[in-house]
Amino acid sequence: MAIIVNLDVVLAQRKMSLTELSNSVGITMANLSILKKGKAKAIRFSTLESICEKLNCQPGEILEYKPENGGGE
Repeated sequence: MAIIVNLDVVLAQRKMSLTELSNSVGITMANLSILKKGKAKAIRFSTLESICEKLNCQPGEILEYKPENGGGE
């Protein structure tokens, strides 16, 4: 997939566990784990907003686009 999820990186930078994030934003551990592993097919803007608010970050710090075929550059 061309979308890379850097949630684990941002969590480490903020010294926060997935459990703490889950408890503070009201998203289940299972759903956050799916997102963190890059297995999610979609994310609601409200969910992304809650995560960004708690982590004090921008969506682009969590989500990154990398072309699969190296195209575009």
